[in-house]
Amino acid sequence: MRLIKEAEEISEIAFGFMASKALFAALHVGIFTKLSERPRYASELADEVGVPVNRIQTLLTALTALGLVSSQGGLFENSPGAEAFLVEGAKYDFGNYLRLQIDRQMFPIMTGLEAVVTGESSSSPVIESYADWFSDPEEARLYSESQHAGSLGPGRSVARLLDLSKAENLMDVGGGTGAFAIRLCEANPKLTATVLDFPNVVKLGEEYVEKAGLSDRISFIAGNALEDEWPDGQDIVLMSYLFNGVPGDAIPDLTRRAFSSLRNGGHFLVHDFIVNDDRSGPPLAALWQLQHLAFTPAAKSLTPTWIAGMMEGVGFTEVKTHSLIPGMTRLMHGRKFTAT
Repeated sequence: MRLIKEAEEISEIAFGFMASKALFAALHVGIFTKLSERPRYASELADEVGVPVNRIQTLLTALTALGLVSSQGGLFENSPGAEAFLVEGAKYDFGNYLRLQIDRQMFPIMTGLEAVVTGESSSSPVIESYADWFSDPEEARLYSESQHAGSLGPGRSVARLLDLSKAENLMDVGGGTGAFAIRLCEANPKLTATVLDFPNVVKLGEEYVEKAGLSDRISFIAGNALEDEWPDGQDIVLMSYLFNGVPGDAIPDLTRRAFSSLRNGGHFLVHDFIVNDDRSGPPLAALWQLQHLAFTPAAKSLTPTWIAGMMEGVGFTEVKTHSLIPGMTRLMHGRKFTAT
């Protein structure tokens, strides 16, 4: 019986991509948003989204088996989780993050993971670096728009978790479209922010900041965090999802530069996919690190102790680890205190 159970668990892992594609297909045709209006029969949904009923029926069956929708008397409705997170326009909606970035960008590149691990050639898309990838305006737009939706929530969590009310200057290194900067500025009226990212990302970020009514407090620098100069005199230096996206040997220099950019008493924040010290999980953090490996073959698998040791090695103190997105990301927080 034990072997049968383990075989079932292995099968669930092996065929997990099918579950993912069922979710993505449902998002692409707008099933969760339609069901949010009212429960519907498969035939109704098929007519409304313009898809043959046999295909909708099969897709809804898969979604029901996955627990994303429920069915009673032939009527389908969203699960509470789908209603909260997968309905377009919902408060916690991150459907576009899944639909656009994960499905349309990450999945094709992940098909080359085996070649990355073994060092062999691959016919799948090859990403030389984020700088190279985002030199294409369309790829930068697709990634950045979906990432913005996925970062607003964690940005709100950081604002609630830490007392940054005395801070006046934030440097968001590799800060994308400024989602974290927006949330932190909204929560801290004294705060102004500078976001450093690639040129095609900055163009989009300026639009999001304008919509948020924060153009007078959030500015952008178009450049490369690994190569260009950073402003000094900062109260906060933030790096979200940056450590997993650069070669491992670049991380110590990024940490030293953060220390140099901060004022005495400043905060250094690292938000990323960070696994347990014993590398037992969490599964989502481990899988996201693996995904980043497909983009950055020289990326390092991050643990709290390794990051804390590196931060302390350049002079940061009071280094603490916080859970941010449960089971997925952690926030490392250190302070700069120097003798005056």
